[in-house]
Parts: sequence; structure tokens; C-alpha cells
Amino acid sequence: MNAVIYARFSSHSQTEQSIEGQLKVCYDYAQANNIQVIGEYIDRAQTGTNDNRTAFQKMISDSDTHSFDTILVYQLDRFARNRYDSATYKAKLKRNGVRVISAKENISDDPSGILVEGVLESMAEYYSAELSQKIRRGMEINAQKCKSNGSNPGLGFKVDANRDFYVDPDEAKIVRETFERYAAGETVADIVCDYNGRHLKTSKGKDFNKNSLHRMLQNKRYIGTYLYRDIEIPGGMPRIIDDDLFERVQFLLEKNKKAYARTRGNDEYLLTTKLFCGHCLEMMTGYSGTGKSGKKYCYYACKNSKKKKCVKRIESKDSLEDMIVGDCKELLTDENIEIISKSVSDACKKEADSPAVKMLEKQIRDIDNAIENLWSALERGESSDMVTERIEKRKKEKAELEAQLATEKKKQVTYTYPQIYGFMKKLQASDFTDIQDRRSVINIFLRAVYLKDDEYTLLFNTGTRPMRVTKELRKEITEKFTNDSVCSSTSSVVPPQSPSDLSLTGLYFFIRLLRMFDI
Repeated sequence: MNAVIYARFSSHSQTEQSIEGQLKVCYDYAQANNIQVIGEYIDRAQTGTNDNRTAFQKMISDSDTHSFDTILVYQLDRFARNRYDSATYKAKLKRNGVRVISAKENISDDPSGILVEGVLESMAEYYSAELSQKIRRGMEINAQKCKSNGSNPGLGFKVDANRDFYVDPDEAKIVRETFERYAAGETVADIVCDYNGRHLKTSKGKDFNKNSLHRMLQNKRYIGTYLYRDIEIPGGMPRIIDDDLFERVQFLLEKNKKAYARTRGNDEYLLTTKLFCGHCLEMMTGYSGTGKSGKKYCYYACKNSKKKKCVKRIESKDSLEDMIVGDCKELLTDENIEIISKSVSDACKKEADSPAVKMLEKQIRDIDNAIENLWSALERGESSDMVTERIEKRKKEKAELEAQLATEKKKQVTYTYPQIYGFMKKLQASDFTDIQDRRSVINIFLRAVYLKDDEYTLLFNTGTRPMRVTKELRKEITEKFTNDSVCSSTSSVVPPQSPSDLSLTGLYFFIRLLRMFDI
């Protein structure tokens, strides 16, 4: 098996040393698994949130030569942090017979591994949301007391040790000047130009611009109103501007506004990276548009169809997602939950013995042995100055490695069987109106959906066969699992390119939906 290593570090948080660490782990993994490394692709000071990386693009291009069949990465976020980019490039590599392996993460590339990855991703999101909720509660308590919650208080205000706001006299002069000049008829552009010419700075220490000045002119804090999310408490802040001046400025802002702000939709398309056209096998992505009546429509469309290169028609987002969620939630049986909980908890235990942790622990043991040998040398009467210097050097190396080890252990997944079981039971009891629950059940169970206009085929991370759903069966499913009795005429779906592409290696679960319809 021939492999190349891809390594990357981000400019804001890592250094050249992180590349050396990534390469060391990858080479150790290759040696342990009889993999021959034939090359390296390295991006320095490059973010993983987009694909605009020189070495990364060259590696993808070189995969066309079929000179390697594996890409080794330290962990999967080195390859890509953007889920769409990751799925797109993995699909291209798969066509060239190349797969991506994480040296650090014990996640297999078979359906079992995909299932485990989906559960861990969903649980991480769940616990992150739970933690955020607790933090929000604490901040809301602070807000009721008109305390600072850590955000930028705005020009003219400072926060003391008790988290109370007070007025900064020098900055307050700039705030009053801004309101008075705008109320007198000066334009925002003229005020910005003057402030930057005087080298005045915003509360963030940056040059002024139209947006920062508009935010200042609309900030109710300057008339003494405490603001936090939806909480507004008049008199909760020290006042800088009187009500009359503030109201005059608001009137002029409204009058001078030349166009209404255009807002972008924030709809989430749950099937992104899992939904494929059954005609051309291109990925289908989410779009939205507004009809003549002003109503907003959200749908999925084949990328080639948008370019007039495919006949696949668009699919209603809500109708399609409702059906797929209905298909997936039938797999949340008590039996399946038991098996999933055990499988994922076992995977978490294996993660505790990750290659990175083992490597660091071994290096620490080696240093301990070296220090012990140096002490023995000192006892034998060797040059004390030289030996002492080497001992101190080794101690520093050990301290650095122990810090790295602590960091690695913090990164490890530590979910236990009861935690996973509780999460899955909560999901089982859900009515799936919550977006997070819908996302979780899709991530855990669904591998891919192939759509045509008369039928669709689902590939689950379960069972041994794909599930093919015809137009008639689809209507029956919709009536059974949704509140609507009729499918939208704009929503229909599809099979894959060939049966061989759909065969899945054996896994843990029976698919109740297949039994229900005797497929």
C-alpha cells in the first residue's frame, strides 16, 4: 500500500513544530500498519476552512496518476474542517481509488466507522448546546443585575473589577461629538474621514468606517439602557447622551436611509453532502428563492441541472427532509440503541489509547530513563557541571512533553455507555420538530440518498442492502411518518448508478422499514 502524508498548520495557533509532530505520528502509523510512504504534501499557515491550499490542490490533482492509494493525515481536521469540502474531495479521491486515513483517530472507514463518527459528532453537538444553555443562563442572571457579560461595551464605556459599567471621560467626548455633528447635518462619510485623519480609534482599536459609526449612532446604551440579547433595562447603564439628541439622530438616520437592508436566509439544509442526483451522480445542494407572491421557497437542486447539464428537477426541501427523517427514525429501536451505545462506548475506550498519547507517554518514559542514567553518571564522578546541565535540559523536555500529553488527553472523547444510551433514548423520544434532533438522526444513520424523479435509494450505515423506494411506496411512507397525507408534487427521488456501488459490508442492525414493507 503506497501512501502520501498531508500535513497543515494554521497561522493563528500553530507553528512549524506542529508539522514535525504531525509527520512523526503519521510515519509511526505507517510503520505499524505496513504502509509505504512515498511523499509528503505540506501547507504552512493555511486554514482548513476552505480548499484554497496549494499543496492540498496539488495532492488532489496528483491522485489522478494513481501513484498512491492512501492519504495519511494526523487527524481528519487537517484534511478539511469544512464538511462540504471534505465530502466533495473524498468523493473525487474515491473515484481515483484513494482513501483518507487519520493516524490519530481510531475511526475505521467502513460503515461501522461512519456510524460511530456520526454518533460522536451528534453527541458533541448535543453536549455543546447543553453547555451553551448553562452559560446563557448564567449570563442572563448577570444581565438582570446589569453586569457585563464580557462583550465589547462600546466606545465611551469601561468595565470595572465587579463587572459594572462606568463612563470613560475621554471616549465619551468622542461619542457626544459624533451625535452632535450628525444631528447638525454632517454626513457619516465626512465624520469618518475626519476621525481617521485625527487618528481616533473605535472601541476595538480600529479605524472608523461607516458601519462602526452607524452602530454607535444606534446604540441605546448611550441613553442609559442596558442591553443583552432580548433584555433591555432602562437606567441600567450610566448615561452619555440625552434622550432628545438621541431621538433626533434616530429620525435623521431613518430619513437618510436609502435602501432597506437585505437579509440572507439562514435555512439549514440537512442533506448537504449526503444527497446525490440519480441521473448524473453529482451532489445536490440547497437553494432558496422568492415567488411572485413574495413567499420564500427552499429546495435541493443538482449542480449539473443548474448548469443545464442534467434533467433532474428540483426537490422541495421540507418534504424531502421530512421523509428521510421518517425513514431514519424507524431505526431507533431499543435493540439498536443497545448495540449502538456499546459500539460507540467501545470506540471511545480505544480512543483513550490513541497513537499520539502512546507516543508522548513513551517519550516521557525515555526521558525518565535518561535522567536516571545521568544521575548514575553523576554518582560515578563524571563532570558534574556537564551532567547537571544535561539533567536540567531533559527536565525541561519532560515538562514540555507532559504539557502536550495533557492537551492530547483533553482532546480525547470520553463518552460512557450511560451517556450514549441516555442520548439515544432522548433522540428516540423526540418528535423531530427540533432541528438538532433531525440533524442527529440523519448524521447517525444515513450514508447517502440517490434521487431520480420516480424513486429514491437510501444507503444506511446499517444492514447489508440499500433500500429502494418507489414513487408509490414513497407516498405510503409519507402518510405513515408525517402529518401530511399527500406528497408535494415537486418532491420525488432516486436509485444509484449500479447495485455494486450500494453493497455495504455487514453491520449491526435490522432495518425495520425493510421488514415493514417486505423489501
